[in-house]
Amino acid sequence: MKISEKIANYEAQGKTFYSFEFFPPKTDFGLDNLYSRIDRMAALQPAYIDITWGTGGSTADKTLGMCKTIQKYFGLEVMMHLTCTNMPVSSIKKVLTEAKENGLSNILALRGDPPEGFSSWDQHDNGFRCGADLVRYIRKEFGDHFFLGVGGYPDGHQDQSDLDVDISFLKEKVDAGSDIVVTQLFYDVDKYLVFRDKCIKSGIKAPIIPGIMPIHNYARFLKFTQFCQVSIPGSVSAQLEPIKNDDSSVINYGIDQAVTMCQKLIEEGVPGLHFYTLNLEHSVSAILKSLGLVSAQGTLKELPWRQSASDDRKTSEDVRPIYWSNRPVSYLTRTEIWDDFPNGRWGDIESPTFGELNQYHAIRAGSKSQKVKARRKKMWGEPKSIKDITDVFVSFCKGKINSLPWCEMPLAIESQKISSDLINFNERGFFTINSQPKVNGAPSEDIEVGWGGPGGRVYQKAYLEFFTSKDKLDGLLKSIGSTDNISYQAINIDGDLITNLPENSVMAVTWGIFPGKEVIQPTIVDTRSFLIWKNEAFSLWMDDWASIYEAKSESYEIIKEIYDTYYLVNVVDNDYVDGDMLQQFQEEIEILKQKN
Repeated sequence: MKISEKIANYEAQGKTFYSFEFFPPKTDFGLDNLYSRIDRMAALQPAYIDITWGTGGSTADKTLGMCKTIQKYFGLEVMMHLTCTNMPVSSIKKVLTEAKENGLSNILALRGDPPEGFSSWDQHDNGFRCGADLVRYIRKEFGDHFFLGVGGYPDGHQDQSDLDVDISFLKEKVDAGSDIVVTQLFYDVDKYLVFRDKCIKSGIKAPIIPGIMPIHNYARFLKFTQFCQVSIPGSVSAQLEPIKNDDSSVINYGIDQAVTMCQKLIEEGVPGLHFYTLNLEHSVSAILKSLGLVSAQGTLKELPWRQSASDDRKTSEDVRPIYWSNRPVSYLTRTEIWDDFPNGRWGDIESPTFGELNQYHAIRAGSKSQKVKARRKKMWGEPKSIKDITDVFVSFCKGKINSLPWCEMPLAIESQKISSDLINFNERGFFTINSQPKVNGAPSEDIEVGWGGPGGRVYQKAYLEFFTSKDKLDGLLKSIGSTDNISYQAINIDGDLITNLPENSVMAVTWGIFPGKEVIQPTIVDTRSFLIWKNEAFSLWMDDWASIYEAKSESYEIIKEIYDTYYLVNVVDNDYVDGDMLQQFQEEIEILKQKN
């Protein structure tokens, strides 16, 4: 999808859009870490993200590879940076052709900075002299396939001190065919407003999006502002000077300063905000929450789960099994080469391609590195007992840690509504990895559970998925008894399936009613896909958790004991009006509590 469509949707709803910029890390570990961060930040629902093109084209292959991966598997629209630096026309055409063939529709066309080690920029013998030439070439060779952005400089370009002359160069880029202007970072809002007004006066009609770089670290702040020749308001310098050696205070000030800037920019009518994240998460998330923009995005969600941004997949897929809801990247890689989605349903469970995760492992190339293992060990500790494992799951439900092997992101907003029940459940030895509360006719605009656009009503059955021991499972099934309102499936690593569902059953657990449409049922519990998910779910105990410890160590052995003996269980409360299965389980939990 072209970003212009996303921006138009925001404008129609009277909302301010926002976007994030990331740069390609140098190592597999850094890339694995960044993919995890992008996965989490996708929950903030940016209009798009962009990936930088390293100085001198130094990250060309990695930039293109990241853009393809993120758009296909992370469900985000991507704008790829492309520069003229060190790039002959033939190479530029090759990159653009590959981008087009892989469904990338958005390019930020830049002249670029000099290669590392060079103080000045020189035109390639067979290349372009400036960003305007690059824009003209793209329009000539590829027509309107690409949505094109260019850079703007509220403080003036470092190679051009006269702002009016610099704006004339910008107008040349816009007239050549660019659709949007994204500015360099700045800290003086008044300078941006002067720049914007001059641009409009000069005849530039493309939206001019302010670029915001939160202050994270004093030394880095000085480095960037000096390199980009960005002016620093006296009030900012005065606030930073007394706290410059206190990183925590600098970060907090940077958040407050950016919030104040953004509030003024929104009041001045900017259509969107572009955040230079520096591959960091906390400050941008805090800024958006302070501005109230994050919660305002609830109505933009088309389906309960994050869709792929690839056009062929997005238009043909409208339902998924619930099991992968906390591992969307795994699900998309697992099903990427299905030929189609018959009748708008999900693909053929019997397809030999269902179950392949080779591409997922390629994306997570750094997941076996020592740094990743050290990070996981810091987060999950070194458990020596079931009690220690319990503490990890409880910490996740309390928000003290942000991921588990089965959950690539923090506890979902809707699951936070039942977090106290989940904590209680986990404390009694039921290790939850997926859940949703019951919903009976909530407005589709609801910021926590809404989806599908305005004017509808959404419904869902309460769902729980967890690992537990055989004795606890037996007690739980006893508490369920023969009641019709609870459906369950339980299986161990050896394939011992215990269920009250018919063979090959498919059951909707989320659905929506919308004006002028048939009932939409986007999330299902399916007995066949549960058997596929079971293999992945159990493997994560060993591959993602036990593997970070020495073989035969206490931590390794306690995890292997769970892998060997526990059951993977899911339960559905079919009474979405009056049902309360957690309360129904309470009696068994109290019995277990007394035993312990």
